[in-house]
Amino acid sequence: MDFTITDELADVRDEAVRWVAEHVDPEWADIQHRSGDYHTPELHQLLARDGWLGAGWPAEYGGRDRSPAQAAAIHQEIAALGIHEDGWSTTDMVCKTLLHVGTEEQKQRYISKALAGETVIVLGYTEPDSGSDVAAAKCRAERDGEDWVIHGQKMFTSTAHMATHVFLLTRTDFEAPKHAGLTLFMVPLDAPGVEIQPTHTVGGQRTNTTFYSEVRVPDDARIGEPGHGWDVMGVALVYERGGGGAGRTGPSLTDRVAGWCRGQITPEGTSLFDDPTVQQRLARIAIESEVARLLGLRVGWVAGQGGMPGVEGSMAKLYGSEAKQRHYSAMQDILGAEAVLTHGSPGAPLAGEVDTAFRYAIVGTIYGGTSEIQREIVAQRRLGLPRSRPKS
Repeated sequence: MDFTITDELADVRDEAVRWVAEHVDPEWADIQHRSGDYHTPELHQLLARDGWLGAGWPAEYGGRDRSPAQAAAIHQEIAALGIHEDGWSTTDMVCKTLLHVGTEEQKQRYISKALAGETVIVLGYTEPDSGSDVAAAKCRAERDGEDWVIHGQKMFTSTAHMATHVFLLTRTDFEAPKHAGLTLFMVPLDAPGVEIQPTHTVGGQRTNTTFYSEVRVPDDARIGEPGHGWDVMGVALVYERGGGGAGRTGPSLTDRVAGWCRGQITPEGTSLFDDPTVQQRLARIAIESEVARLLGLRVGWVAGQGGMPGVEGSMAKLYGSEAKQRHYSAMQDILGAEAVLTHGSPGAPLAGEVDTAFRYAIVGTIYGGTSEIQREIVAQRRLGLPRSRPKS
C-alpha cells in the first residue's frame, strides 16, 4: 500500500471551492453551534437542486449526471467550514441500505425523494433500557390487518424534529430469540401518535427522545421480511460505522493548535511549541490521525470494489473514535486551563474549538455501537476468536 499523502480530489477541488464560496453561508456553522441543530435545510435544498445529493446514484432512482468525486469534494469543503450535514448523513446511510434490501417500489419511493431533497431520514435504534444493545429493542409493532401498529420509545433520534421519516427498529415477535424477532419500518414523523421531545447533549448537539403511541403504518412501510430486522440492521450498521475516509481539507485542528503554540512565548523566551513534551504529543496526534485516515480509506476502497466493509468499518470506527478522545484531551492539556472555555467565551483559545471537539467526541465511542461491540466484531470475524459472552 502506498502511504504517500495525496489529495484524491485535487482535480475537482477548485470547482468545489467555487461552488461552496458561491452558495454556502459560513454563518450557518455558528447557527448550528448555537441551536444544536446539525442540519441546515437551506443547504440541503441547494445540494439537492444542483444534483450533488444524487451524484453517483443509479439514474432509475433519481441519480444525477454529476461527478461523485466532485460531490465528495463539496461535502469536504462544507465540513471544513465547521458545518454539519447530519440530515444527509443518516439519509444516505438508509438509502444505501435500501439499495441492498428494499423492494423496487421502496427504492423508487424513498431514494428518489431523498436525492431530490424532499425526504430526510433519521435513525430510530436506541432505547432507554438497552443503549447500544439495539437487539434488545422493546418498541413493539403488531400486525392489524394490512397495517402495523407501533408502540414504544426511542432515544437519541437526532434531527428527528427536522426530518420526514425515521428508520425504526421494532420487535414484532416477543417469543423469538432476541435477534430473531426484529423488524424495521420507515415511519413518517408527521404520523398521528408520534411525539418528539428535545434532548440536549454535553457535546452541544440537540438530539431527541421520540415516542410512538398507536402509530399506524401500512405493510409496505416494512423494510425486509418480518422477524429479519437484524439482517437489515447488519447492512445499515456497515454504512453507519464506515463513514468518512479522506477527511476534510484545510488546516486541521491539530495544525491550528500547533500554530497557537508557536505564538505562546514562555518566561524563558521560547515558544510553547519548542517544548519537547508538546512536540511529542502533537506528533502522536498526527501519527494516529493518519492511521485513522488510512483505515477510513480502506473502508471506501472495499465498498468501491463492491464489497460490504463490515469488519473494516468496525476497525475504522473503533480506532478513530477512541483516538479522537485521546487527541482532544491532549490538546486541552497543551492549551491549559483556558481550553475548557466554551465557544464564544472571552479568552477561549482558538475560539473554544478544542472544547467543542472534546465534548462532541465523548459520544463517538457509543454512536454506531460501543467500542466493546466493535472489538467483538473484529475479534470474531477477522481474528477468528470465540465469543466473549453467550448468545441471547
